[in-house]
Amino acid sequence: MKEIAIVVLSWNAQPLLERYLPDLVQHTPLDLADIILADNGSSDASVPFANSLGVKVIELGENYGFARGYNEAIARLEHNYVLLLNNDVRVSPGWLEPLYHFMETHTDVVAVQPKIRWDRAPQSYEYAGAEGGYLDYLGYPFCRGRIFETLEKDHGQYGLEPKEVFWTSGAAMLVRRKVYIDAGGFDASFFAHQEEIDLCWRWHIAGHRLYVVPESTVYHYGGASLSSADPRKTFLNFRNNRKMLYKNLPDSKRIWILSVRWLLDLVAMATFMVQGKWGDAKAVVKALRAYRSMGKTVSGDSEAREVAFQKLYKRSLLMRYYIHHEKTFDQLKV
Repeated sequence: MKEIAIVVLSWNAQPLLERYLPDLVQHTPLDLADIILADNGSSDASVPFANSLGVKVIELGENYGFARGYNEAIARLEHNYVLLLNNDVRVSPGWLEPLYHFMETHTDVVAVQPKIRWDRAPQSYEYAGAEGGYLDYLGYPFCRGRIFETLEKDHGQYGLEPKEVFWTSGAAMLVRRKVYIDAGGFDASFFAHQEEIDLCWRWHIAGHRLYVVPESTVYHYGGASLSSADPRKTFLNFRNNRKMLYKNLPDSKRIWILSVRWLLDLVAMATFMVQGKWGDAKAVVKALRAYRSMGKTVSGDSEAREVAFQKLYKRSLLMRYYIHHEKTFDQLKV
């Protein structure tokens, strides 16, 4: 049994697999890792193409989405580690070993991510993970190298030392398989978007640690499955973010933070309307309604959630970005 299973979840994405899978096969030490395509019931030739490269395939039979799709695939594996990798990620030579060696020598760490640059502009950080993820106390995610829509160029300004982070990106994330399963994996009700932030928050509640290992670099195309202009992405982000807050906030802070976020979400809806983005405005309303009908449980006990809450950024990211014009990670003074 090899140490690592690299799981590429995909649905009807043969062109992406043709573009990115050969590099993955070429630059992965196959004595260390199995490469596995977890196919979400594709009707194109994704599976035959993967087979032609010698990639193993788990055929899930239907489109479970990102969250449940990974849960279903990982439940069938026995490797010590699983590396979740988007189907639109380009890997570089030597990308895997630094992640693996860090995990092997830091047994208290449950997940790591590489530095993630943008495949469309390779000198820039990429939206979905950049150099490790953070969260402000109102639930707004940001990264070292990406604040809201502002992407920094990577000039080596953050060095190569591994750094502790609040969340690791689902675009490229190495996890301990047993810890993933023990935590229940991704929340399948999310379908897609922010499920990795929710899982990482639950890991913090359980007392675990997460890191970015910048010695490893990958390149993410981004938005290949769902464009940023698609109102469905807006719907999933607003709905899932709200449920994530409900689950993971301590009891003493849940009501007032959710109330503030409700007002801010209405402001976001109004902003979309002013911009003429009616589909996004409707998606916010739909998300708030859908959240009310979702099943809601909380993670761990309130004391553990209080401890994890202390790891959040204590300032308002909205205020720092839009009022104080702090648009790089260094300016935030995290």
